[in-house]
Amino acid sequence: MALYNLTLPKMGESVSEATVTKWLKEPGDRISEDEAVVEVATDKVDSDVPSPVSGILKEKKISDGEIAQVGQIIAVIEIEGEGEGEETTVTSAEVNEAEANMINPTPVKDEDIIVQEIQLPDLEIPGVDQLPASPAAHKEAIHNNIRFYSPLVRNIAQEEGLSQQELDSIPGTASDGRVTKQDVLNYLQQRRQTGQSNTTPAPAGTSAAASTAPDSSPTKAIGITAAGDEIIEMDRMRKLIADHMVKSVQTSPHVCSFVEADVTNMVNWRNKIKDSYKKREGENITFTPLFIEAISKALKDFPMVNVSIDGTNIIKRKNINIGMAAALPTGNLIVPVIKNADQLSLVGLSKTVNDLAVRSRANKLKPDDTQGGTFTFTNIGAFGNIMGTPIINQPQAAILAVGTITKKPAVIETEFGDMIGIRHIMYLSMSYDHRVIDGALGGTFLKRVADYLEQWDTNRVI
Repeated sequence: MALYNLTLPKMGESVSEATVTKWLKEPGDRISEDEAVVEVATDKVDSDVPSPVSGILKEKKISDGEIAQVGQIIAVIEIEGEGEGEETTVTSAEVNEAEANMINPTPVKDEDIIVQEIQLPDLEIPGVDQLPASPAAHKEAIHNNIRFYSPLVRNIAQEEGLSQQELDSIPGTASDGRVTKQDVLNYLQQRRQTGQSNTTPAPAGTSAAASTAPDSSPTKAIGITAAGDEIIEMDRMRKLIADHMVKSVQTSPHVCSFVEADVTNMVNWRNKIKDSYKKREGENITFTPLFIEAISKALKDFPMVNVSIDGTNIIKRKNINIGMAAALPTGNLIVPVIKNADQLSLVGLSKTVNDLAVRSRANKLKPDDTQGGTFTFTNIGAFGNIMGTPIINQPQAAILAVGTITKKPAVIETEFGDMIGIRHIMYLSMSYDHRVIDGALGGTFLKRVADYLEQWDTNRVI
């Protein structure tokens, strides 16, 4: 017989690991080709891992709740009809090309793997970072005061307020002494239990927010206080959202700006073209792509809003990737990302927005769909709200909200003098990180977004 090693497939450029949430098959169960074997979760997205071969599940290598790296073996499948009396191991390279592409769409040669390990030392090597590291390897990984960390590890350290000194003190369990996500989480859990860190307090000016930030973990059970009270345990996504929001307000000093915009021209233009657009494209054009286009233009005008903070360094993002907050039927929130929004036409933005919205509601988003955002937009007007003060989506520096569009009497300036007219008015609000965006920059940027909306060309053709 032959054994096939099922590995965790690549799920996006910025996704290096996933948590096993539920096994759909148990050892001894028969598996058909393309049938889902296990459910995994990355950030807020749940995905199925299908089997590219038919056979019987022989062994599970990862338990529920454990973290697997991309490329790591998560299960062994016994392939039927591959021989009798002897046991051989089949890899993805030994199945037919169509099946192999389900695991790794691009064939990889041995020399390519060597080049990747040399050129990208900050990536966790798939399948080997679970092996214990020797003290020599740990020492080698930080020689010359240089230690490489994956983007995921750096993001966790930043959100938790770990200083560089603390991060460097964490022993890495990868084969080369590199620190994995689980190493950081284990360290944080130990620190919460003891109330101490492994190092002395970081000098002033470093990102040692963890020493001053309050612990978000509950210290006292509230319990039921009246008849009829009900205890509802948070689901996995709600726990992630809650943790992300608490960390955000502990990390960034939030400040908000507001501006009123007369979007009459934009509203009239959309009303004029929406029927012909739907007939031509087969789908609706909403206000969301119009807002995102204006935001993208303003971000190009003010690139210092499209930034993140890493300790005392400001990272100015080259790409303009707009996160679009979307409410799910469960009541939870997810933020799919429109990559390179500034490079898309209005038709392209509309189609991308509709696609992400549909797949969000159907729980069909891919892990990479929620990664890489540099700025977030949320439409609270969809719920009839006129304005709001959203919480920054870390590690970004700003989030913009638009309220509902309402008809209001307004003063209109004409060549014949001022007059009162009925106009479509809306409020825009933006929360931003005051460590890097001051009121002048934040307020000017927000006004520029409003200007683009107010100056909409009513004769525009798409």
